[in-house]
Amino acid sequence: MKRNILYALASSLLLWLAWPPIPYTSFILLFALLPLLIATENINKTEVPKKGKKVFLITFLTFVIWNTASIYWIWNASPEGSIVAYLLGALLMALSFWLHYKIRNKVKSLIADIFLIGFWVTYEYLHQSWDLNFPWMNLGNGLANTPQLYQWYEYTGVYGGTIWILTSNVLLLNIWRSRSAANRQGILKTSMAWALWIIIPIAFSLYTYSSYEETNNPSNIVVVQPNVDPYEKYSGSVYQQLDQLIKLSQDSAKFNTEFILWPETAIPEYINEEKIRNTRIFPTIQNFLKPYPNVTLITGAETFLTYQTEQTPSAKYDASSNMYWDSFNTAVAFENSAEVQFYHKSKLVPGVEKMPFAAALSFMKPIFAKFGGTTGGYGYQNEPSVLYSKGGIGAAVAICYESIWGNWVAQYIDKEAQFIAIITNDGWWGNTSGKDQHLQYARLRAVENRRWVARSANTGISAFINQRGDIVQQTAWWKPAVISQNINLNSELTFYTKHKDWIAYPFIGIGIIGVLLVAFERKKIKGKDRGI
Repeated sequence: MKRNILYALASSLLLWLAWPPIPYTSFILLFALLPLLIATENINKTEVPKKGKKVFLITFLTFVIWNTASIYWIWNASPEGSIVAYLLGALLMALSFWLHYKIRNKVKSLIADIFLIGFWVTYEYLHQSWDLNFPWMNLGNGLANTPQLYQWYEYTGVYGGTIWILTSNVLLLNIWRSRSAANRQGILKTSMAWALWIIIPIAFSLYTYSSYEETNNPSNIVVVQPNVDPYEKYSGSVYQQLDQLIKLSQDSAKFNTEFILWPETAIPEYINEEKIRNTRIFPTIQNFLKPYPNVTLITGAETFLTYQTEQTPSAKYDASSNMYWDSFNTAVAFENSAEVQFYHKSKLVPGVEKMPFAAALSFMKPIFAKFGGTTGGYGYQNEPSVLYSKGGIGAAVAICYESIWGNWVAQYIDKEAQFIAIITNDGWWGNTSGKDQHLQYARLRAVENRRWVARSANTGISAFINQRGDIVQQTAWWKPAVISQNINLNSELTFYTKHKDWIAYPFIGIGIIGVLLVAFERKKIKGKDRGI
């Protein structure tokens, strides 16, 4: 058992070494799970009681160490919330391996390994879809800082990476199995299959990366990083903060600039959307934009709407006014006219911006407090909406956490967005790898959709990323800054943009079938025990 624990620890170390933002190590993911798979094989072969429990515990050990080491930075925002993040993801990962163990002795090993991939992909899809969503640790994200390896994400998205990584590890396991059985022919065949599985995607990616050329369609974008401490952002005047943003913007804005980006909640005043033109903020911004006739300013803000009746599931009732109201984490687009556009953040941080399973888990609200963002229960949109410039350029505006959803960003692009704008506030986590991981993940969205990314982060790291996933410019952490870039707009749709997470669905079907088989088998065993 001690040897198996060492195998588990080896996998956790390899997974951590391979994970962003550590550079040049992504390839380790292609064999990082092998020690753990060998450990589960060893347990399966031994004559010990409660083998399933041992498999679950040893895999949970691996994944809780890996998760904690990679997303430790959540602790800075919320010790309580971080524990949920560390444990829940590890629990679902370990459950995938436990299901693999349960089905391992019922079908051939090759079939069982396909089920393992199905179980894992099903876990990842669940973890991006339910109310406790946190797809940060999806395996395909692990390649983020090496775009030379994943240019084919424009066809598969990150699930293609997850399947590639898992299959590589499973093939290596089968080489190890053949070696244990002294099956030289099996070793040769499986080794050749593994080599082709690795080499072909890498060769295709390197060729695509070196030969990819953007269509020349320039647009000048300015990104502002005000560097306001998120824990003290309300200590100064709203208008002092607004003045700082304007002064930074004027440093780089030009006559031909078409977009200026300010970060998430850059305007901290609580704004009634229906009365925004009556605020002091509106004429201040209009005066700032006068010298720049083509500019559309996109800024984060906290806004609200009131209703006579309960119009949304998130609406709250105010007894004093006999009205319902919704608050939003919002992207607002201003231009040189009375036109104002709004997009309400939809992928909300569990517990902070949206209470997960609100009716059933309301008692957990204190645990989720300060999970990384502004506290409160926000309203949301059911689908993304593109924000447009006066000239008709469409921007896919992802607010913070939303940028880690490939399928969500692709919906924007499907609606004719020509570049991706990310507005975020990563200062909640401090100077940790959280901000770096978040930046690296933006590169995935660039490749999936072949769109430039303009990223405005309150305290950093702000950046421009081209259609190959290269970081062309980036700012320093915790310093006021402004950067500008002529990006190339793109209106073409990639295969991934058109079909989203298509590659995951067959494996989700396999995973569901596997769960049903395990459940049926357990029910049959219980029936025998009862003499049924």
